[in-house]
Amino acid sequence: MRKVLISALCVVTLAACAQPGQQGYAPPGEAGLNKTTGGALVGAGVGGLAGSQLGKGSGKIATTALGVVLGGLLGGSVGASLDRADQAALDRSTQAALESTPTNQPTQWSNPDNGHYGTVVPVRTYQPAPGQFCREFQQTVIIGGQSQQAYGTACRQPDGTWKVQSS
Repeated sequence: MRKVLISALCVVTLAACAQPGQQGYAPPGEAGLNKTTGGALVGAGVGGLAGSQLGKGSGKIATTALGVVLGGLLGGSVGASLDRADQAALDRSTQAALESTPTNQPTQWSNPDNGHYGTVVPVRTYQPAPGQFCREFQQTVIIGGQSQQAYGTACRQPDGTWKVQSS
């Protein structure tokens, strides 16, 4: 389940970096369609994997299908609501939290234009190799009073930025 959440977080984080002409970018006025579809696809994938992990025996197919449907609905809702300004604020706060925030201390972000907000909390710091630093973190996004959480791991790059690692 943890790997699934990390993968979903990677997709959302990378989507924020899309430029005009790239998949994931939507020009003003069209943003809802691409974000909604992308969020629904990611949500369906995450929900399906979660459902398959929870189901047992003959009920596994039903829990997987339910996970796909619920994940798709929830992911589409979040995707439609999280705009580029939200994604940029989330990315800035994630970089700042990973760089200088103590473990278990939140770094907050907000978008005053739409009221969306959230936190990034580093939960563990470790060195997988000498001189390489990585941090596990939790992101929370609040949209319309609904809270969504994701977990991830990022490692510090030679240029000082933090790169979310896929698993």
